[in-house]
Amino acid sequence: MSEQVLIPKMKRIDKTKKKFRIPWLNLILVIFCTLLIICSTFLNINIKHYIIPQNIFSGEKLSAENFIYSLYFIPQIPVIMFICSTLGKRMALTSTVLYILLGLFFIPVFALGGGLRYFGEFGFGYILAYIPAIVITGNCLKEKYSFPNMIKAAIFGVLTIHILGIIYMTIIALIKHSGGDFISGWIYAQSGLKVLYDLVFSFVLILIGKYLHSGLRYILE
Repeated sequence: MSEQVLIPKMKRIDKTKKKFRIPWLNLILVIFCTLLIICSTFLNINIKHYIIPQNIFSGEKLSAENFIYSLYFIPQIPVIMFICSTLGKRMALTSTVLYILLGLFFIPVFALGGGLRYFGEFGFGYILAYIPAIVITGNCLKEKYSFPNMIKAAIFGVLTIHILGIIYMTIIALIKHSGGDFISGWIYAQSGLKVLYDLVFSFVLILIGKYLHSGLRYILE
C-alpha cells in the first residue's frame, strides 16, 4: 500500500479521535463551570471599608467599629465574566443556562432556594441577565483579548446585569405594590457599591481567563 493511501487514512483516524475527545472535554468544562457558579452563589466575602461616620461631629463617643463599614460581596457576577472569558460565549452560555434550569426545575441552587416560584423573586432578574451579558462580553472578546476589549467586556457585561436586574426588580416590586422606599433601598443594597467591586473583580478574572482560554484552545485544537 502506497504512502498516498496511508496518509489520508491516518488523517481520518486522527479526526475521528478528536471528534470523540473534544466533546467530552467540553462537557466536563461546562459541568465544572456550572458547579463554579453554584459555589459562588453561596460565597460571601466580607470587605471592610474605613468610613467617616455621619455623627462624627455630634459629640457622641465613637468606637473603632463606627469607622468601619462591612460589605458582604457575592462574587457570582465576576465568576460569570471569568467563565465567558475562559470558555468563550457558547460554552459559557451552556453552563449558565444549565445553572438556571437546575435552579428552576431540579435543585435549589439559587441563593434563596429554587423552583418556578423564583420568577417572583426580586433578584431573579440579575440571574436572567447573565445570558445577554455573556453574549455582550463574548462579542467584545471575540476578535481580540486586548486591554481595551477586556475593559469594555467588563463594563458592558457588568452594567447589563445590573441594569436588567434593576428593571426586573422594579417590575416585580410594582406588581407586589412595594413602595418607592423599598425599591430605592433594594437598588442601593444590590447595585450600589457592589457595582464597583463587580467591575474590578470582573476585569481581573477576565484577564486571568484570557490566559486560560489560550491554553484550552491549544488543547482543543
